[in-house]
Amino acid sequence: MTAFRETLSTPSRRWLLGLNAVLAAAIVLVAANQLAAGQRQQDRKPGEYTMVAGRVQGMPQSALYIVDAANQEMVAVAWNRNRRQLEPVGFRDLAEDAKRVQEGGR
Repeated sequence: MTAFRETLSTPSRRWLLGLNAVLAAAIVLVAANQLAAGQRQQDRKPGEYTMVAGRVQGMPQSALYIVDAANQEMVAVAWNRNRRQLEPVGFRDLAEDAKRVQEGGR
C-alpha cells in the first residue's frame, strides 16, 4: 500500500478523489430517480372494477368493457376464436374525457 501511495502524486490523488465523488453522486442521482419513478407507480389506487359485455361497431363478436372506477379508466377486450385469446379493442382515460367535455371539446 505504501508503494502505491508513493507512485501517485498529489494532483493525481485529487483527480481520482474528484472522479470518485462525481461517480458516487451519479449513482445516488440515478438511484433517487428510479425510486421516484417507482413511487409514482405505487400512487395508483387499487381498482374498483365493473365489467359489461356489449357490441362493438364493425366487429362480428361482442366485447367485454372493463371500467376501473377508482382510476377512471376503461378498456375493451374481445375474444379471438382463432387464437383462443383476449385481444385489446380500445382504451379510454375517463378522467381526460370528462375534462375535455367540461372544456367544451370532444
